[in-house]
Amino acid sequence: MGIQLPRWVWIGAVLLSSVAGMVNVVGFLGFEHLFLSHMTGTTSQLGIALAHGDWRSVGQLWALIIAFCLGATCSGLIVQDSTLILGRRYGVVLILEAILLLAAVYLFKQQQIWGALCAAAACGMQNAMATTFSGAIIRTTHLTGMFTDLGIGLGHLLRGLPLQMRRLTLSGLIASGFLAGGMIGALLFDRLQYDALLAPALLTGATGSGYVIYQHWTRRQR
Repeated sequence: MGIQLPRWVWIGAVLLSSVAGMVNVVGFLGFEHLFLSHMTGTTSQLGIALAHGDWRSVGQLWALIIAFCLGATCSGLIVQDSTLILGRRYGVVLILEAILLLAAVYLFKQQQIWGALCAAAACGMQNAMATTFSGAIIRTTHLTGMFTDLGIGLGHLLRGLPLQMRRLTLSGLIASGFLAGGMIGALLFDRLQYDALLAPALLTGATGSGYVIYQHWTRRQR
């Protein structure tokens, strides 16, 4: 099945993947070394904590998973429909994500686990929004699906089968965006510590605000 998505969705997917890359790196380099943008590593850490009877870590990791799910729930309540329509409230989700990231900066500086919970909720919100409007084609906060698609494409190439070039290109762009975001996040964390999260907060907040303004402008033009 080919991918038929507008160009602005491609650009948005790459930008959002870079945001997730930044947030995840800051969480990993932070005081608890937690994965924030995806729950695979967190679930593995939870299994280790349960096996070792580390109940403090068990509580924190369960809270992190719940926060991610609550962020996704909030996105589902706001966006509601899986049909990609420019007028839907994607901007509201992005603005809320920016607010959560700003709250995470303050809470991280206080060395509180609530900072990680806010950042995880922001990632859950973002990933749910992208998953909803793309029919699960786009996942911006983790790369397992993207690298799987690239591997499948390589296998098809070796067998001489037709390639879904648009899907492979999108997967490569999202993976590159996440990698670039991780590099930027690491460099910013070395200099700014938790203030590094101001970069993804600014990016999502500005994008969300611009989207809301454009949405209202188009409505008035009609």
